[in-house]
Amino acid sequence: MDIKAPVRTGGHILIDQLALHGADTVFGVPGESFLAALDGMYQNQRVRFINARQEGGATMMADAYGKLTGRPGIAFATRGPGATNASSGVHVAFQDSTPMILLLGQVGRDMMEREAFQEIDYRQMFGPMTKWVAQIDDARRIPEFISRAFYTATSGRPGPVVLALPEDMLTDEADVPDAPPYKPQTVAPGEESLRQFEELLAAARKPLLIVGGGGWSDKARRDLEAFAAAHEVPISASFRCQDYFDNLHAAYAGHVGIGISPKFAERIRDSDLIIALGARLGEITTSGYSLFDIPKPKQPLVHIYPDPEEIGRVYAPTLGIVAGSAPQGNTAKGNAGPAAAPSTTLSTTSGRTSRPREAPSAARSDSSDSRWSARVAVRPARLAQASNSTAPTLPSRSMRTGREFPVRRSRRL
Repeated sequence: MDIKAPVRTGGHILIDQLALHGADTVFGVPGESFLAALDGMYQNQRVRFINARQEGGATMMADAYGKLTGRPGIAFATRGPGATNASSGVHVAFQDSTPMILLLGQVGRDMMEREAFQEIDYRQMFGPMTKWVAQIDDARRIPEFISRAFYTATSGRPGPVVLALPEDMLTDEADVPDAPPYKPQTVAPGEESLRQFEELLAAARKPLLIVGGGGWSDKARRDLEAFAAAHEVPISASFRCQDYFDNLHAAYAGHVGIGISPKFAERIRDSDLIIALGARLGEITTSGYSLFDIPKPKQPLVHIYPDPEEIGRVYAPTLGIVAGSAPQGNTAKGNAGPAAAPSTTLSTTSGRTSRPREAPSAARSDSSDSRWSARVAVRPARLAQASNSTAPTLPSRSMRTGREFPVRRSRRL
């Protein structure tokens, strides 16, 4: 016998959906256009509301929440000026590939298309900076829209979603059942792509990996450390992704962002294999699109990215792999030795090589060895975890060739 869903207002249905999808905290500035949703939070008691005092701050907080947890950061803003203020954080989330859901108050449905007080067409306003913009006009469809918002914000290339909430819709009553909790989707590379990648890596003497994008985790960092040690590949971090890799790790080459050192830029241009793992290779990471030739870089380029539309957008890769930076499933194959256990896309290579490789320390940028850099180097997970545990130690001898390369003592942030 089916159990009939309870009658709830749209505001209560909305908050119940956020809670069942795992949202525990939302950020925003209270506004009269979504008072029914605030009442739903009071009744639900599972979702905490943090008053940011300014909507731009709320979406920036939601962006930080999404970066730290991998789950969509949730923000509320009222219509008109509130939505305008909130747009700054939405743009950051879009360019940084951060999962976010922004819920905006809207004028009543009977006032739409009349330029009512603070009325804005959110589809036109947010369309260029989001993955999806929609308006919920029927309270019975709230579970459907919220479920899609969570899937859209986290699937493929993560990013922001904006949903408009007409004020009168939030006070409507409906007996709609809840949607099931969303399940994050992952994209893994195919066997042929892995074989080609292994061949390119084996032939390279001066490879360089640039890590960036969304969907990162502490486990992915550990996997990448194992890959760097096993294959002697220098690791660099793209713009605003310095915390993706231990800056004091022996394999860390430097930050590919604003004002990189001329020596490091020369080393990047001189590489015989560039591996872009999750990085878009945008304006800042490529120093104004000057580090690589357009459309075909002079060195082989392996671009690993979860969105096929981004691969080849500016740079035509030698090998494009549609995959997440840190897929959950273990795609290791064969006898990969130390690199087999990690679950990142790069952990699938066997470690065989046909050419001697330049030591990772040779790729290090000028600034990464300075005293100032050593004092402020970013330690992954230190900002997100209040822990005194010691970071993983990199063996001082290459696990593949036996070649010694320097290991610097770990220091805490």
